[in-house]
Order: sequence, then structure tokens, then C-alpha cells
Amino acid sequence: MSENKILQPTTIIIFGATGDLAKRKLFPAFYNLYIDGRMPERFNIVALGRAENTDEKFRDYIKENLNEFSRKDVTSEDWKGFESHLTYFQHQLDEQQSYQDLSQKLQTFDIDYGTRANRLFYLSIAPNFIETISNHIKNTFLASDASKDRIIIEKPFGHSKASAIELNTLLSQTFQEEQIYRIDHYLGKETVQNILTFRFGNSIFEPLWNQKYIESIQITVAEEVGVETRGAFYEQTGALKDMVQNHLLQILCMVAMEPPASLESGEIRDRKVDVLKSIRRITPDKVSHYAVRGQYGPGMINGTEVKGYRQENGIAEDSNTETFVAMKFYLDNERWQNVPFYVRTGKKMEKKHSYITIQFRPLPTSTFSNSPFELSANRLIINIQPSMDIRLQFMSKKPGLSLELKPVEMVFNDFACQEDSPEAYETLLLEALLGDLTLFMRSDQVEEAWDVVKTIQEYWENNKELSFPNYQAGSWGPEGSDALVKRQGHKWV
Repeated sequence: MSENKILQPTTIIIFGATGDLAKRKLFPAFYNLYIDGRMPERFNIVALGRAENTDEKFRDYIKENLNEFSRKDVTSEDWKGFESHLTYFQHQLDEQQSYQDLSQKLQTFDIDYGTRANRLFYLSIAPNFIETISNHIKNTFLASDASKDRIIIEKPFGHSKASAIELNTLLSQTFQEEQIYRIDHYLGKETVQNILTFRFGNSIFEPLWNQKYIESIQITVAEEVGVETRGAFYEQTGALKDMVQNHLLQILCMVAMEPPASLESGEIRDRKVDVLKSIRRITPDKVSHYAVRGQYGPGMINGTEVKGYRQENGIAEDSNTETFVAMKFYLDNERWQNVPFYVRTGKKMEKKHSYITIQFRPLPTSTFSNSPFELSANRLIINIQPSMDIRLQFMSKKPGLSLELKPVEMVFNDFACQEDSPEAYETLLLEALLGDLTLFMRSDQVEEAWDVVKTIQEYWENNKELSFPNYQAGSWGPEGSDALVKRQGHKWV
């Protein structure tokens, strides 16, 4: 989102640098930015860990992971340049002295830079450590310059509206709002970012982007994998909190927002908050009408038998945790009045596929109304992953002497334009280095998103679902999901 800027000297401090996220996403992202010439000319990455280690051993560990997870090859020349910026620092999260030692280390980098560098703190740790780290940073004045110091917080950002408010209040005691970068990796995906350009940079679509011309909107984030090694975490979370409250609602905001007056981050985030505030809240007696939950049982994926959720490690035998959610939202504003927004997400689905479907209204009368030809709906499909493209579906005449109609597609393929497309974390980390908050969530966004799902969350926690498991692994979810959209004559695309 940012224009080209000269990046200032920066020290990046990663809490949880030996964890899974750092190994799979963060270090590969920084390495790829470095190869692309997108890192500051002068920077250091300080990797914090509890265990005793040396720079040499840690660098070998990072190189090994880069060989597996980096989108760019690790050449000896590139690695030699990158590794010189890596420092391992033994650190205890709950000891004040560790932060004082860290402060001294950061000051040595500032002396080398010849200036007080920017500081980017990345909390790749469990949420229960945020308070401890934030308080120690405050007490040791590690992030005392609001214009230079930033902190990135991974999701989940709270586990309810009340806890999100509490966490925002806690962070505000150490950081100003413009220093806090609440990261949602879906907002870094290329096609999600392209929605703004697609809508507001083209005169042929924005005039049609309203209830007069659009019949319904679907957002699907389907995962082929199950809970993997995250069973204990997922058992306390579920699909509603893990996916709907953040990823799906953020995508909905991008699709539904009003045109921003500018590309300034505050303006864009204001428009997203407007969307969240306009979403009609679901009352407890209507939860079952507007929301469907599911839990996968045993099934087949790609010809292989897979376990059900309750057979996964760390899962209770009578678990009430949902692995699938389908919901219908309405936005009470002029642009989207009475247009249903369907969202669904699930694990162990038939295939991995994330996409947005905009279905346009049929013509009230058509030249072909009394013809034998079946007219397919006009749709705009925005594929997020694994494919990244935008498809416009419309009717056309088949080539030949007779009049026959067929549905066709016009496709814009991001992969065809740039096969080596940056990963989402590369985009987001670069924006954080640049100090651009556009792709990050503001405190009021987080709280409003929790408020949208608050009633559903409480209802499901207090009312056990007796039908679990209610869909087979390798399917597209429970029957109730199809019934949810069928009530208004729609079907999942």
C-alpha cells in the first residue's frame, strides 16, 4: 500500500524466534525481502530465545529452515550477506534483567548505525505472554519513541470482546495506537489487496457494486488440513474465533466498504469500521437461523482415510468445538440493504480453496426468457488461494451457424503476471517497516469484529451441539450449510 520510501536503520526484535511461525514465515519473509532489496540498508534481526545458543548455531538453524520454506533459493552469496544481520540473544520473558540487557544490546546497534534506529518488536508468542512482555518493555523504555518504535501482535487478539478491550487497554499503557500493528495474514494476500484497486480503480464495476445489481455475496475459506499439531489450542478456539472473527470479516470489509476519500491508512480503516458497525447483530433466538456449525468425522481425502476431529490428539471425546461455520450476514446501510453475505469456513474440506463470489441479479426481463436456453448467473469470482485470479462469468453465443448459448469466463490471472509472487508475510512485514498501518487492524476494528460474533459465540458455548460429528472429512460441510443458503433460492458456488 505504501509508496516507495527510504527505509531507516532498523533493529527487528523477534520474541519466540525459535517457534514454528518464525521458522516457517518470518525468517523466510525477511530473507526474501532482503534478496529483493526491500530491507533497510542497515538492519539487524535480534532473535530472542530461552535456551543458550551461539550466533553460528542459530544461523545454521535458520539456513536449514530457509532451504525448506523460502520461496527464493538460498545461494551462498545471498546467505553470506543475510546471515551477517542475524543475532541470537538469550532472553527470559519474565525477568527484568533480560530486558535491561536487551536494551544495552540495542544501544550498541544504535552506535553502529550512528543514529537511534527504528525498533520493530514482533511478538510470535502465546497470547498469555503479551502482558508480561508489554510491561517489561514499558519499564525499560525499549519502545519510548512513538515515531520510531512499533510492535506487531499476532492473532488471536483476545478470545472475546471483553478480553480484546482488556488487551487493547493494556497495550495502550505502553504504546500509542499508531505503534500497534495487529497482523492478519489474509490482508497481505495479493488478490485481497487487489480488491481495492479492482473496485475503486475501474469505472465499470463500482457503479454496479450495490444492492440494485448484486443479488448475494459468498466468502469461502476451505481448508483440506485438520487441526494438525494444534489440537489443544484449537479445542479452546474453534472455527468461529479462529477464522470468522478475523479473516472472513476482514475480507467482508474489503468487499463491502464505501469508497475511501484517499489511500491514507486512517481513512481506509475508518471505512472498514463502518462496515462492521453496519452488520446486523444476531439475537440469541435467531442464532440457529443465521448460523450453522459443524464438526468433521472420519472420511476420505484424496483417496486416503482420515480421522475425525474427536480422534485427533488433544481433543475431548465429546468435544463441542466447531471445525466448520457457515453464516449469513446483513448490512443495514443503503448500499447493501437486503443483500445476504454468506460466509463459510471449515477444516478437512474436500479441497483447499479460498474465494469470493459476487452474484449479480438476473435481468427483470430478458430477450431469452422464453427460449430453450438456460441462462447461468453472471458472477465475479475472486480466487484468493491456492489460485490467485479474478473471473467474470457471463453468457455467450457458441461459435457456429445455429444460435446456442453457453457460459464463458474472462480471467485475469495474477500468477501469469508474476509467477514469483511475494508471500503475505513479506507484504505485511514491509508495510510495518515502512510504518504504514493500512493492512493492519485498529483497536476499534478488533472490538467491533468481536461484537459481531459475540451472541453466536456465547450461544454455542452454552448450548451443546448433539449432532456432532455432522459432516464427513473430505466433504463440503454439514447439510445445514446448504439449507442456510437454499432458503433464499441460493446455493454455494
